[in-house]
Amino acid sequence: MLTAIIVEDMNDALLLLKNDLETRHPDIKISGTAQSVVEAAKLLRKQQPDLLFLDIMLGDGTGFDILEIFPNLKSKIIFVTASDEFAIRAFKFAAIDYVLKPYAYDELDLAVNRAKQHIQPNKERLSILKETLAAPEQKPNKISLHTLDKIIIVSLDDIVRCASDSNNTIFHLQDQRKIFVTKTLKYFSDMLKNYDFVRIHQSHLVNLHYISAYIKTDGGYLMLKNGDNVPVSVRKKTEIIEILDQMHR
Repeated sequence: MLTAIIVEDMNDALLLLKNDLETRHPDIKISGTAQSVVEAAKLLRKQQPDLLFLDIMLGDGTGFDILEIFPNLKSKIIFVTASDEFAIRAFKFAAIDYVLKPYAYDELDLAVNRAKQHIQPNKERLSILKETLAAPEQKPNKISLHTLDKIIIVSLDDIVRCASDSNNTIFHLQDQRKIFVTKTLKYFSDMLKNYDFVRIHQSHLVNLHYISAYIKTDGGYLMLKNGDNVPVSVRKKTEIIEILDQMHR
């Protein structure tokens, strides 16, 4: 039997989540609920549950305040957040699981099952999440990348390009490292498109700051500062030329 605490400041949402967990996951015992940072802190001083369902925005603070009060918390955290494009982006950059309100049952089940299997997000990933949520208009400094056996945190400025490998993505870094990530290139293209990355081909996403030159011969390709040559698709040529013109004005 696993124990769980729910921290959610909206009473209706708290009761709904509690009921859904008890109905769908009888192996989880709800050992307490809280509707504020203060209430949650009192509960967690008495017991640390296996699972902590944590709303981000609370009336007297945030879920991060709770994590700062308990830096050595052993509970596996499932963040619960309202539907918000900035919040979703922040969780993706930090590679941390979350449940969107209002949630579908399969989303809740997936988050619970992943939490049972996963280790706790480390402080650096939580820091990426917190910083990205706090400054939604700013370019995030770092991104967490899920490989087959670990999560690697890299600076966005160190990513030269990304290449598609079937339904996976290979990140090529400035220091020559290659990181194989089990998500599609489209997933990262959508995440990074507002941060100086451009999809130049069905199989290639490039950091604009590493472009050395656009060569019009041989079908058109980009020379990158690390020595790589990357093809540009026919339908992307005009867009690439316009972007490079703007960069050099």
